[in-house]
Amino acid sequence: MKHVSRRRFGQLALLAPFTLLMADEGRANLIETLLTRAHLPRHADEIWVLVDDSEASLSLYRGNLLLERFAPISLGRSGASVMRTQGDNKTPKGEFRVNRFNWESDWHVFIGLDYPTPSHARMALESGLYTEQDYADYFAYYRHHGYPPQQTVLGGFIGIHGVGRGDPEVHASYHWTQGCVAVTDEQIERLSELIDIGTRVVIR
Repeated sequence: MKHVSRRRFGQLALLAPFTLLMADEGRANLIETLLTRAHLPRHADEIWVLVDDSEASLSLYRGNLLLERFAPISLGRSGASVMRTQGDNKTPKGEFRVNRFNWESDWHVFIGLDYPTPSHARMALESGLYTEQDYADYFAYYRHHGYPPQQTVLGGFIGIHGVGRGDPEVHASYHWTQGCVAVTDEQIERLSELIDIGTRVVIR
């Protein structure tokens, strides 16, 4: 699989055509609009991930072909929502890209996602969570660092990880994370073998 640097990935993410959606949808919920189309593969060989809140499952696809399915998985202990704020323990819904791997995580392996995305930032501006200055600062940070800021009112540090130092029995029965998607250690190892920087992840 072709590797993409984090800086190059950030540049590509900022060029994504979410602005077209804003022009068409006005103040409609950008994330919900994206999610109506997100289950469609970008091309026949695309490797992508679908996290389904209602089924508590994570599925890995190549195009429309199901490669792996993990269930049950754990999400944020306060459920999943299109709008997440720092400390609310919700898993953000939306369309994301993998932007980092941490092989020395307390959670065994951590696969980072590019949350908050530009669409989340736009929603925060329209809802009043972001000021105009916050919104401008978001993009300035993204352009400079190649990934979105993690310490704003929208929170950050969202990803997919294993159980690690957590309790496997709790994982099997409850949503227990602070907003991430958790699978077993064996499942995160398998997932890490099949995806890479830039892999699309849909949480709905």
